[in-house]
Amino acid sequence: MSMRFKFMSRRALPGGALAAAAIPLTARGQEGRDPANQEPTDVRIRIDFNKLTLTATLYDNPTARDLASLLPLDLKIEDYGRNEKIVHLPRKLTEEGSGPFGNEQPGDLCYFKPWGNLALFYADYRWDGLIRLGRFDNGFEPLPVRGEYPVRIERI
Repeated sequence: MSMRFKFMSRRALPGGALAAAAIPLTARGQEGRDPANQEPTDVRIRIDFNKLTLTATLYDNPTARDLASLLPLDLKIEDYGRNEKIVHLPRKLTEEGSGPFGNEQPGDLCYFKPWGNLALFYADYRWDGLIRLGRFDNGFEPLPVRGEYPVRIERI
């Protein structure tokens, strides 16, 4: 019986080692839900204003999913500073799972937590109170056009 026990222990050892090695792979597969990783989804939105159109791909985070649940929206887009346009949303979005992110760059679509606005960046920025919702797909040329316009945001 002790020989059988030793045989089973030796078999269990490689199985246990494989299971232990798989744990980091499983954890890595769930990283897309971490707001700092910003994994794109298949959810795309269109933003129309001043006879111009932008499209963006949303990331896999609770705030981006909350935004998608509000669409379509007919609101107003306006200038804010020299690097972004903002859209005042009808309500605040969830901040569940939000966290800091790096690699801020023009073309980011963000949610400004303190005021509940969308922030559409067309120049360099850095701000801690943001949740990145996605990125513009094919550039962001319409954003620097100065002014305040009606805007329609809808899911594609």
